[in-house]
Order: sequence, then structure tokens, then C-alpha cells
Amino acid sequence: MTAKELFEKAATALNSSQLLFRSGDFDGACNRAYYAMFDAARAAMLIEEGDDRVLSIKTHSGLISTFSIRLVKSGKVSLELGKSFNKVEDLRLVADYKGDPVGSEQAQWAVDQAKAFVDALRALSVL
Repeated sequence: MTAKELFEKAATALNSSQLLFRSGDFDGACNRAYYAMFDAARAAMLIEEGDDRVLSIKTHSGLISTFSIRLVKSGKVSLELGKSFNKVEDLRLVADYKGDPVGSEQAQWAVDQAKAFVDALRALSVL
């Protein structure tokens, strides 16, 4: 998979998160917001590293950790975006596995963060 394809997946997931939010599916909105960020992070690392080994990272925590080390700690991505990636993943875990409903304010925050994240990584990567 190419970085361009990953950014396209991220854009699709972001659009889905916005649609789900507007329809009142806050859990689904958080899920898709996270995956928009996940795919954008993979795309940005693929471009920055110039190495497709990033595509073989097997766990979500492994990807987030690698993203933090390679792009956030290096200063290429802001600490705020790095933190939002972690927090949106936490919301996704609540929505998908813990059974607790995610409120509209939390879901709106996740969707907004996903948009900021995808936009910033796309700008960083010039795609």
C-alpha cells in the first residue's frame, strides 16, 4: 500500500466519522475518527522513513509508539497531535470494547481532532 492510498483511506474514514456523528452514532464516529488518524500516521511514517517496514507493525500500540518516537519526539509533528492520537484511540477502545457509550461532546472532539491530524500530516507529507 502506498502513502497516497493510505491518505485516501484516512480521508474516507474521516468523512465516515463526520457522517456517523451527524447521524447520532457517536461510538461509530469515534471508531472511524481513530482509523482516519491511524491511516494518516502510517502514511506519514511511510513517507518520512522511506521504508515500507512501517506497514508491518502489527499492533495499534506499536504504531502509536513508533509514530511518537519518530515524528513527535523529532519535532516533525506537534506534541498536541501526538497526544490527541492517543486520546482518540482511548475513546475508540471505550466505544468498541468497553460498552460504555461515548457522549456527543467526546465524539465531536474526536472527529475534530481526526480532521486536524489528517490535515496536518497531509501538509507535512505534501500529499
